[in-house]
Amino acid sequence: MKILDPEDPFFARPWVRWATVILPTGWGIVEFVWMQAPFWGVLFLAAGAYAFWALILSRKAD
Repeated sequence: MKILDPEDPFFARPWVRWATVILPTGWGIVEFVWMQAPFWGVLFLAAGAYAFWALILSRKAD
């Protein structure tokens, strides 16, 4: 079982894939800049980076 399955029908639309990447990445930046919580910032940035790799870079073409 994958954490993010790029072949799942939920991720068929490009805006859903990009939102799954942008939201945790943006929240990681918020944690670093405004909350000054580097632990959570790193966690959310890592989640965004993994989502980018799984949903954008290594996804098979439609």
